[in-house]
Amino acid sequence: MLGALAGTRTWVEPVVATAQVASSFFDTGLLLVVKNYYNQTGSNASSSEHFSEDAQQKAVSNFYIIYNLVRGLSPLVSAYGLAKLGDNKNRKITICTPLLGYVVSRALLLLLILLEWPIEVMYGAAAINGLSGGFTTYWAGIMTLGSLSSSESRRSLRLIVIELIYGIAGFLGSMASGHIFIRFNINSRQGTVLVSCSVACYIFCLLYSIFVLKVPRPVGTRAASSGSRKPTDTSHSDEERSTETTSSREVLSIPIVPSKLLIVMLFVGGIMYDLAVVGAMNVLPLFLIKKPLSWGAEEIGYGNAAGYLIFITSFLGVFMFSKCFRDTTMIMIGILSFSTGILIMAFVRWTYLFYIARAVMLFALIPLPTIRSVLSKHVAGSSYGKIFVLLQLSFVLTGVATSTAYNKIYQATLDWFSGFCFILSCVAGCLSLIPISIVAYKQRSSSGSLDLLAE
Repeated sequence: MLGALAGTRTWVEPVVATAQVASSFFDTGLLLVVKNYYNQTGSNASSSEHFSEDAQQKAVSNFYIIYNLVRGLSPLVSAYGLAKLGDNKNRKITICTPLLGYVVSRALLLLLILLEWPIEVMYGAAAINGLSGGFTTYWAGIMTLGSLSSSESRRSLRLIVIELIYGIAGFLGSMASGHIFIRFNINSRQGTVLVSCSVACYIFCLLYSIFVLKVPRPVGTRAASSGSRKPTDTSHSDEERSTETTSSREVLSIPIVPSKLLIVMLFVGGIMYDLAVVGAMNVLPLFLIKKPLSWGAEEIGYGNAAGYLIFITSFLGVFMFSKCFRDTTMIMIGILSFSTGILIMAFVRWTYLFYIARAVMLFALIPLPTIRSVLSKHVAGSSYGKIFVLLQLSFVLTGVATSTAYNKIYQATLDWFSGFCFILSCVAGCLSLIPISIVAYKQRSSSGSLDLLAE
């Protein structure tokens, strides 16, 4: 009984779920606070409704360009150092430190609403969030603990389960966020209760991570097995050593040192796919609040919730596909799902088409956690934190450049074809199939590679 209770303390799911509810509240709150801020500014500057909407779109877009730049670049200062410290000292460092940053940065939005501070305060909040490690370090820490608590054969499923919890929490948080923003406020200041709930959830996550969460011991990893073997053991007979060697060869049929080309191609494929996703998701909120959709708080909450449903469908996809497909095949299925759905999104002019596009993206989450799973099978458990944070930092650098470029492209094509950015994402997604195909070919042609991806 006590052993079972102790085992539950290694679960990262309570942190993932609560933090994602908090994030959903904050994302909806920030977008609507920024929209209202520039809506008031724009209405004072112009009496033309059309001009005000275009001016508001560009003002909100420019805010997010700077906000995402600060939030994306600031983790470069601290993320790798925190990951290395976590690998060497205590892996909870990579979770607790970012959570502390989240508490402080989200509290600044609450103070902004209550004290009517200028919206530029959020640039400082983004810097605090990033310097404490941000999502880059936090998610690398979560993936590290998830990898340590799973065997190689079930790691893809284990990591997608964590993503599933993340998605369900995001779905529930998004569904509630719009209603809370509109109906619950303090002194008629919209967003106070919503952001207060976000701060409270992050505080719970921080306290849970410090006082309850335990770092799991590695579960039967290849690196651990090989590291525990002594070079010689004179106490064993020749027959015993021969039997042990044969058994070890069966267990260690996968090469410990992978092809550098394979690692590079996994990084390139992940970065290109992340570019496609981040670019599209950065302009999607702007796309939804302008005509012809002109969504309000409740519609935005429902739309965000629909996006989180892909966490459930992607989990089901991995659960089914892992029984008959290799990891690279699952990655390609996910890429094609996203690319097709985002192409449909480019032509959305009515609400029902938005939900059709989201439905086509049902397997869009599969690629990135599966890429992390494949990478983890090629490195020692003691290096999980560093390899995951390097991958996440690659995503951050790409995301910063992508966010800026897409927002500028969106502004330039706003009056011509506002869905042009989604077409670019479709192209980028399709191009990411090339490095993943190289990985698949490399694994099929290399000795032991068929065992590598077999679940």
